[in-house]
Amino acid sequence: MSAFGSTNPYGGPMPATPALAYGGFWIRAGAYLIDAVLLSIVNGVLYTAFGSSMIGPGGTPEQPDLQTGPLLTVTLLSVLIPAIYVIGFWVSRGATPGKMAFGLRVVRSEDGGPLSLGQAIGRFFGYFVSSFVFALGFLWVAFDARKQGWHDKLASTVVVKRGAAVPQFRA
Repeated sequence: MSAFGSTNPYGGPMPATPALAYGGFWIRAGAYLIDAVLLSIVNGVLYTAFGSSMIGPGGTPEQPDLQTGPLLTVTLLSVLIPAIYVIGFWVSRGATPGKMAFGLRVVRSEDGGPLSLGQAIGRFFGYFVSSFVFALGFLWVAFDARKQGWHDKLASTVVVKRGAAVPQFRA
């Protein structure tokens, strides 16, 4: 047995496992900004499409008389669209466009594999947990050894740099 704990069957120590490069706080913040801009454009289109119908018969643009139906539709879509965007990209591509722009991907923490739909949904709703208490769940990324936010810990995920080796590792 070598100093590394095991030996290569062909002699000598086992080769070292490549280091896993986790996506840190600042690069993830940049990726988030790209996604926020893209989602803001979508929300702008929604407001343009539904905004004028939100002003009721007794209202003006300065003091709208908001109708419940269109307001509920826009509110629902402003939650539903981001959920579909984020979850859809995580499951189909392993990353949102913002994360792709920075060469990041979201993987399962137990084996580095792609997220399941259930895991992606759990991670998305974990964002709400991470945002509680002054967004400490997001800031946690800066201090955690594996760069996991609370939403990552809840969903058993990590964010890694593309091209980085994803060895078998334990949660």
